[in-house]
Amino acid sequence: MNLSDLTGDELTKVLAALSNPHRLRVVAAVARERNYVSRLARELRISRALLQVHLRKLESAGLVTSTLEVSEDGKAMKYYEVVPFDLDLTPRSVIRLAETITVATEEEAGQAGGER
Repeated sequence: MNLSDLTGDELTKVLAALSNPHRLRVVAAVARERNYVSRLARELRISRALLQVHLRKLESAGLVTSTLEVSEDGKAMKYYEVVPFDLDLTPRSVIRLAETITVATEEEAGQAGGER
C-alpha cells in the first residue's frame, strides 16, 4: 500500500487504525513474523478478545491480512501478517488527499441533520 493508492477516506481509516498504541504493537509484531491469534496475544500480553478487535480494525484498514490454515493436529488457525505499506505523508499529499474526502465529519453530519 502506497499513499498514492489511497483516497482521503482510506487514509483517514489507516491513520485511525494506527492511532492506537495496541494496534501499533500488533503491526510491529506481525511485521516481524506472521503469527496466529493465541500466540500473538501471549506475546503482546493482551486478551485474545481484545486482540481480535484490534486485528479486525487493522484488517479493515488494509494494514494486515489473514489466512485460515489447519494445523497438524487438525485445529483451524488464523494467521496474520502485515501488508507492506509506505506512507510518505507530506503537506502536498495531505492537500491532494483532503480533496477526495467524502466522509462527513461529526459536525457536518449534525448540521446536515438540522442540529445546531
